[in-house]
Amino acid sequence: MNFIGEVAALATSFFFALTSVIFSTTGRMVGSQVTNRIRLLFALTYLVILNAMLFREPLPFSAESSRWIWLSLSGIIGLSLGDTFFFQSLTSLGPRLGSLLLSLAPIFGSVIAWVFFGETLTVLQITGIVLALVGIGWVVMSHEEPPDTPHGHTKRGVFFGVLAGLGQATGLVLSKQGMFGEFSPFQANAIRMLAAALFIWIWTFLEGKTGATVNALRGKPRVIGLIALGALVGPLLGVSSSLLAVQHAEIGVASTLMALPPVIVLPISYFIFKEKVGWQAVAGTILAIAGVAVLFLA
Repeated sequence: MNFIGEVAALATSFFFALTSVIFSTTGRMVGSQVTNRIRLLFALTYLVILNAMLFREPLPFSAESSRWIWLSLSGIIGLSLGDTFFFQSLTSLGPRLGSLLLSLAPIFGSVIAWVFFGETLTVLQITGIVLALVGIGWVVMSHEEPPDTPHGHTKRGVFFGVLAGLGQATGLVLSKQGMFGEFSPFQANAIRMLAAALFIWIWTFLEGKTGATVNALRGKPRVIGLIALGALVGPLLGVSSSLLAVQHAEIGVASTLMALPPVIVLPISYFIFKEKVGWQAVAGTILAIAGVAVLFLA
């Protein structure tokens, strides 16, 4: 039996867990928006080089226009907007809680598929949604802010995390529409990344923050290497493997396996970031992941 999609989904979880740790660090060094802008440029550069080597075509200009439309929309919503919210959530909450809130994406994805594509939800699937929401709510409620944390810091982080999950879910559904037939995930990812980079940098220029972005990097040059590493692990390896997963596996199974970063990040947060992880956080995380599994494996 071919398990390419399932293996790719598991690999995606490990890549995204690692990148959440990296970008949580860079976000606190230079800000979440600067991190997002620069990592898109690195990721696009990696993909252009990779596609030139694999397909002798830096960007898939020979692809159908419909692919470009679907995948460009997916990149703008998932990689520009969704990841902007995700990095803000990581900066506010850290990699553990930020990545847990991102596991809302499969729930949002199933609801979007239900509303717009006519997919039905069974009673067991609805039960899975409830379990996941209860688990995430349990972790959020048990999260304690440090004494010197600004008022409302956690609330803003949770709000951004929910928006990040919605953005990723929408981007995943749109990318599925653009990857019909046999189409390389690396080529699809290049289209998504190009659209995302153009969108975010036009937005940055219109806001007049191009100079501020450059100055932030000059002030902390070490962060450039970290962002370059994060772009390699996340936008290149992680996103490409996620597209490979949804192409070769049922989107429900793939989404469930790709929802594991919160579990992977738990020991990292405890041993590396010295974050206090109580039994409520562990139990809530496990309950949330179980709910996602019930939702898609029902």
